[in-house]
Amino acid sequence: MASPSLVWFRDDLRLADNPALRAAIDRGEPILAVYVLDEESAGIRPLGGAARWWLHHSLVSLRTRVEERGGRLVLRRGPAERVVRELAADAGAGAVFWNRRYGGPERDIDAALKSALRADGVEVSSFAASLLHEPWTVTTGSGTHFSVFSPFWRACLALPAPRAPLPEPREIDGGAVVPASDDLADWDLLPTRPDWAGGLRGTWEPGEPAARRRLRSFLTDDLTSYDRARDEPSAGATSLLSPRLRWGEISPFTVWHEAVGTERGAGFLSELGWREFAWHTLYHFPDLATRNLRREFDAFPWPRLQPSRLRAWQRGETGVPLVDAGMRELWHTGYMHNRVRMVVASFLVKNLLIDWRRGEEWFWDTLVDADGANNPFNWQWVAGSGADAAPYFRIFNPELQAKKFDPQNLYISAWASDAPHTPIVDLAETRRAALAAYDAVKRAPRTTDAGR
Repeated sequence: MASPSLVWFRDDLRLADNPALRAAIDRGEPILAVYVLDEESAGIRPLGGAARWWLHHSLVSLRTRVEERGGRLVLRRGPAERVVRELAADAGAGAVFWNRRYGGPERDIDAALKSALRADGVEVSSFAASLLHEPWTVTTGSGTHFSVFSPFWRACLALPAPRAPLPEPREIDGGAVVPASDDLADWDLLPTRPDWAGGLRGTWEPGEPAARRRLRSFLTDDLTSYDRARDEPSAGATSLLSPRLRWGEISPFTVWHEAVGTERGAGFLSELGWREFAWHTLYHFPDLATRNLRREFDAFPWPRLQPSRLRAWQRGETGVPLVDAGMRELWHTGYMHNRVRMVVASFLVKNLLIDWRRGEEWFWDTLVDADGANNPFNWQWVAGSGADAAPYFRIFNPELQAKKFDPQNLYISAWASDAPHTPIVDLAETRRAALAAYDAVKRAPRTTDAGR
């Protein structure tokens, strides 16, 4: 009898350029495609609300595409190490394939599962699919990880070119017997009471086909103005690929190879490099979302939290137009322009003097593209506590940023025309207070957490 191949989908919700799926097809046996919603394993961070919304719709798309090719997608909920092992045993699987993850708890789960399955006599293989370069392959001359982006990216560019993307399979042999699947609706990934996702539905179409269309549209229509207009939030010059890459609806290899030969592609590809830098940093520092990378920032004297100020920031009611526009765009669409993300983050940390972790948690819950690396990495960058961070004394002035990047008030008018215009804090006064608080950090030993 045939011994099926189990393909465990994770943050790689696509058929094209999916090495785990390709390996299973090449093995020549029926395929059991599986997605596991794991909110129970130790260290796994539960998804935020916007991410859950995206996951639901991306799974609907993936399930349809698998079924169109003759396969079935089995959904299960529970600790992945137990669920995948049980599914493999129930199906009599001879092999299990997955694409690698790079967070600390995820790597621990995968390593334990790989050992257990091999002890059960099951072939197990994992593949590189979500990063252009594996974290252990990009090192300094002394063999350590990079802490500054520019030399990191130069080292990446000096490596052999990323592999070509793999073709999409035309057929998926689902076999005659498929284990029972959970009903996706029972996972309650969609908001109902209240249903706050109207703006997300009006903004996004999750799934692999939409991701491919967006890449083609960006390269055809927007790339020529990318370098010039990328910092203007009303210009529509950004790729909008971040949630597609976060959920693996499109691979970085596909993006790289389609963009690398285009005119003006270098600036855009460096953004893929920044994404890589974030993930490589998380690989070396798994608690990036909870601990300062630069440990001297542990000495920062955060004042007692004023909940009313945090709520004003979350709701876009700070009285600072560009900040309020960004926070309202975020709540409505699950997304925010990158320039504005830096401004609202700087305002929270350096004008409201609220710990960057509170902002990271809010973005985790409200962004459709929040992932375990880029979200905390970029918050630490703005806060000054992270890798290659902006110096703490670089405090974005939201009024000057608006004049420079939204001079015609288009973005602010679109999102915050009715917002209050009396700031809840004095920008100059709070800037001075932030710099005074930073004195404690300057007196602390200047180290990173590289020894742990």
